[in-house]
Amino acid sequence: MTVPLLECRGVSAEVARASGTRETLFQNVSFVLGGGELTLLGGPTGSGKTTLLGILGGILRPRQGEVLADGVGVSRFVGEHRDLWRREVGLALQSPEMLNWATVFENAAVPLVPRRMGTFAIRDRVEEELARLELGEHAAERAARLSGGERQRLELARALVGKPRFLLVDEPTAHQDDRGAALITKRLREAAHEGSVVLIATHDPRLWTEGLADRRFEIQSRQLVERK
Repeated sequence: MTVPLLECRGVSAEVARASGTRETLFQNVSFVLGGGELTLLGGPTGSGKTTLLGILGGILRPRQGEVLADGVGVSRFVGEHRDLWRREVGLALQSPEMLNWATVFENAAVPLVPRRMGTFAIRDRVEEELARLELGEHAAERAARLSGGERQRLELARALVGKPRFLLVDEPTAHQDDRGAALITKRLREAAHEGSVVLIATHDPRLWTEGLADRRFEIQSRQLVERK
């Protein structure tokens, strides 16, 4: 399997304000991320970190520029092409939207349903990921019964269960104590070692100070700056 590459070329984004005006979040963002790398993305609240993840994951479109995956422009895909591309992406949001009436197992299995995998293959994949994030004992429970930290780990399990080539994660340790944060960062590091492009948007100083990342970026004054 080729090493995945995720590239931004001159990407800009805007946000609508309550006044009816539109404000530029960031502009002319360009970078290339390779498989096996774990990258942190920082910046002030409201600087556009979540928006950038959404653009990279195919949920939002850039105002200008484009996103390329393995050299193919994916940010303008529509319909079936977009759906197929997004199967390559694992996206874990800061505020997980769970099927609260469904079990933890069923929530984690959702991304695998369109892939027409066999029942036993789905079971093995989901059980493996839940175990790695210490959610195996909750597999049969309703998602509504989980704590905030457990829901966050379930969101990450759901993003990882499809073995994505591109993993985009938003504030994964926001609701975690030190033990939970260590568990999540270990799993993210493993995903990078397994060959994924891993990009994490985070304010958490525990992630910025522990030497977790291979590369570190910040959005500052609407520009993307790489920290050495």
